[in-house]
Amino acid sequence: MKIVVQVKLMPDAAQAPAIGATLRMANERANWVSGVAFEQGAPRAYELRKHTYADLKSAGLGAQAAQHTIKKVSDAYTTLRANIRAGNLGRPGSRRRAKAESKPIAFRPEAAHPFDDRCLSWQYDAQTVSIWTTAGRLKNVRFACSAGALKTLREYRRGESDLIERDGVFYLIAVCEVPEAPLNEDPSGFIGVDLGIVNIATTSTGYRAAGRGLNRHRKRQAELRRKLQAKGTKSAKRRLKQRARKEARHAANINHIISKKIVTTAERTGRGIALEDLTGIRERVRLRKDQRTPLHTWGFHQLGTFIEYKAHRAGVPVVYVDPAYTSRQCSRCGYTDRKNRVGQATFACRACGVTLHADDNASHNIDRKGEAVWTAGRESRAPATP
Repeated sequence: MKIVVQVKLMPDAAQAPAIGATLRMANERANWVSGVAFEQGAPRAYELRKHTYADLKSAGLGAQAAQHTIKKVSDAYTTLRANIRAGNLGRPGSRRRAKAESKPIAFRPEAAHPFDDRCLSWQYDAQTVSIWTTAGRLKNVRFACSAGALKTLREYRRGESDLIERDGVFYLIAVCEVPEAPLNEDPSGFIGVDLGIVNIATTSTGYRAAGRGLNRHRKRQAELRRKLQAKGTKSAKRRLKQRARKEARHAANINHIISKKIVTTAERTGRGIALEDLTGIRERVRLRKDQRTPLHTWGFHQLGTFIEYKAHRAGVPVVYVDPAYTSRQCSRCGYTDRKNRVGQATFACRACGVTLHADDNASHNIDRKGEAVWTAGRESRAPATP
């Protein structure tokens, strides 16, 4: 299983300008290659090299850096074509799709650029790296990371690492191949996870992660951004820049904590995890204007991704189930009715009279669906032998 480990580079006063100039030049050349690819109809990397490799070398990029620049542009166009085919950019003729198809792909000056083992070497004991730059090879560039991240790098790092700049700070994002634990082929049951906004996650084991704190944090951040944007002074803009991505980092940290608790419980009890397949929910539902911001800042996909990769590392099976009627169906008797959902937090069955917290009821329906999906997946679909 591939995961990424992010480390912070701490170059000295002489090293930082060289690293920054290299990153900016690589992305500037990537924009030029992107223009050539757009004019040539986005050819494959091999054909694109014929048109651009010599010019990249003469511009000052090394052989490996030039190859990576061409590959980065080719991969970007491959991703764009895949998104167009999948309909992620709208239907043919839509404004968003027309905008994406009408101009070359652009790369920001501080966008990520890949380095392989020929351009970048790691010294784990000294916590330094040696990296190629347009000003020559830089040695003894210090980096900082946690002890756990350093252990993962030392044991599992494979392939390329991306150099990126955020707010004047350089980071290396390294790819690590971490072995997965043997999958539990015979789980004793499934933990149903109901995802929501008021309660971020509610499990059928009784764990509930309330979203009140995160929602308050987001509301405070939005109000602060509004005030600083209205102020418009240099100091206000500087403050906005300092607080950029703070909300996203806070939400990601909370999702990491929640996912770790859910996966740890499943591993300890020998069960699997059942999640709702909420793909396309933002396009399907219609909400009032005051409800749109909470919906579009809802990090259900990120939480599901965190649960999935942590479960794979622990050998815990994960299944996705259809979320239809999980909030309307009684987990005790199976009666389904829209009127069963009395309020946001209250479920009262019209048939058997049971009263439960609505999220608890939904999580029990999800765990039952998870078992059915897991059993159906293990059953043979081959026709019977005559």
